[in-house]
Amino acid sequence: MEDKLKDFLLGQDYVRVKLKLTKTNHFEIKATINGVKGLFILDTGASNSCVGFEAAEKFDLKKVKDSKILAAGAGAIDMATQISKKNKIKIGRLKIDKVSLVLFDLSHVNIALTNHNSKPVDGIIGADILKKIKAIIDYNKKYLYLKKFK
Repeated sequence: MEDKLKDFLLGQDYVRVKLKLTKTNHFEIKATINGVKGLFILDTGASNSCVGFEAAEKFDLKKVKDSKILAAGAGAIDMATQISKKNKIKIGRLKIDKVSLVLFDLSHVNIALTNHNSKPVDGIIGADILKKIKAIIDYNKKYLYLKKFK
C-alpha cells in the first residue's frame, strides 16, 4: 500500500527521521548538537528544548549563562536553569543554526526512564525547535517530518 502522507511531505521538501517509541510511551530521537551525537525525547509539551547540566561539556555548548527562568515538568518544579545560545543542531539531514537550549537537572527524567527499562537521555527536543522546523509527527508509522530551510 502506498504511503500518501510520506509521498506528499517528501514532495514538499520535508525530510523524514525515524522515531523509537519507548516503554514509557515517549518518542526517542537521535540528534547532534555542535557535532556531538545524543539521545533525546521528543516532547511537544515542552516549551523549550533542553539538555542536562552535565551535557554542557559533552556538547560544547556555547555561551552558557545563568537564567532567571525556573523550569517545571515531569514532576519537578522551580528548578534552576541556565541557557546556552548559538548552538548548531542536526536532526536527520536537517541542520539548524542559532539554537538556544535550556540547561537544567534532568536526573528526575532519567530516573523515571531507567525505572521503566528505557535508556537515559541527554535532553528534550521541545516545541521551540519543532515549530521552527514545521515538524509533523506520523504517530502510526513512527516518523518525524522536518521542513527543509530555503
